[in-house]
Amino acid sequence: MAYIRQMLAELRTVAANEGADMLRYLIEMAYVEAGDIQSGQRPFSIRRDRDAATGVPLKAAGKIKL
Repeated sequence: MAYIRQMLAELRTVAANEGADMLRYLIEMAYVEAGDIQSGQRPFSIRRDRDAATGVPLKAAGKIKL
């Protein structure tokens, strides 16, 4: 996790230098999340405590008739 956080910090700097504000923001959010996981404030996986999928298959909508 430390390596990922370090790489995110470098990518954040590159995005800032390129003027990619939205990308910089998203990378910053990932950086913060990685830091929270690293410090133990957040679990490593959000799926651990969630309900399993219901198993309902998804069907394509198909053609729409007007």
